[in-house]
Amino acid sequence: MSALLSGLLAAIVSSAMGGAAIGATRFVAGAIDPLALGSLRFGIGFVLLLPLAMRRRQNWPRPRAMPKVVGLGLLFFAAFPVLFNLSLHFTTAARGALALSTLPLLTMAIAALLGVERLTARKSAGVLLAMGGVGMALVSGLAAAPAGAWRGDLTMLGAALCMAFYSVWSRPMIRETGPIPFTLVAMGSGALCLVAVSAWRGGYAPMASFDSGQWLAIAYLGVFGGAVVFFLWSYALARTTPTLVALSVTVNPIAAAFAGWALMNEPVRWSLVAGLLMVFAGIAISSTSPHAA
Repeated sequence: MSALLSGLLAAIVSSAMGGAAIGATRFVAGAIDPLALGSLRFGIGFVLLLPLAMRRRQNWPRPRAMPKVVGLGLLFFAAFPVLFNLSLHFTTAARGALALSTLPLLTMAIAALLGVERLTARKSAGVLLAMGGVGMALVSGLAAAPAGAWRGDLTMLGAALCMAFYSVWSRPMIRETGPIPFTLVAMGSGALCLVAVSAWRGGYAPMASFDSGQWLAIAYLGVFGGAVVFFLWSYALARTTPTLVALSVTVNPIAAAFAGWALMNEPVRWSLVAGLLMVFAGIAISSTSPHAA
C-alpha cells in the first residue's frame, strides 16, 4: 500500500471515529463542563499513548523544536475544542458541521500560500464537491437557525482555521519525530492547559454522580476519540498532504449522523446518502490528482 493511500485511509478512519465521538460528546455534554470534558478526552489519550511512546523509543522533538510543538498543541488541543464548544452555544449542530467542513478549503489555501503544496484545479474541484456533499447531507438541519447563529458560524470558522494551521505547520515535525511522540507532546500540552482551567472552574464536580453509561462515553472519548483518532491524524499527516488529510473531515458529520441512526434511531434521509456519495467522490477526485502526493 502506498504512503498516500495509507495516510488517506488513516485520515478517513480518524474522521469517522471523530464523528462517532460527537455522539458520545452529545450524550455526556449536558452533565459536565465542556472544558472538563475536553481535558478528560485528551488527558486519557495522553496516558494511553505515553507507554506506547516509551516502549517504541522513538525520537522526541528536539529541545529547540519543543516550543513549536507545545504551541501547536495549545492551538489544536486547547484553542480548537474551546472554539468548537463555544460555537455550538450560538448555532445548530448542522450549521456548525457545515462551517467546520470548510477545513479542507482553508487548509488548501494556507498550504498553497506557504508553499507547502501546489493548488490544482482537480484538487480544488474535489474539495468543493466534498464540501457540497456535507451541505447536501445536512440540508434538513440548515434551515433552523437561532437568533445570532452567525456568531456560532464565525466561531466555528475560527476553530477550522486553528485546525488548518495545525495540519500545515505540524507536518514537517511529525515526519521528523514520528506520529506518537509528536502527538503525545502536543496533546499533553493542550490537556494540561484544559485541566488547569477546568480545575480552577470546578468543572470536575459533576463526575461524582456519573452513571455507567456516562463513564462508558468518557472511556470511548479518551480511548478512541483521544488516543486513536489523533494518532491516526498525525500518522496521516506524515504520509500525505495537509489538504487530503483535512478533506477527510467531511466524513465526520456524516459518520455522526449514521451513529445517531444506529444509537438513537435518528432517521437517515436520502440527502444523507447522497451527501456521503458526494464526499467520497470528492476525496477520490482530489486523491487521484497528479499533484496529490
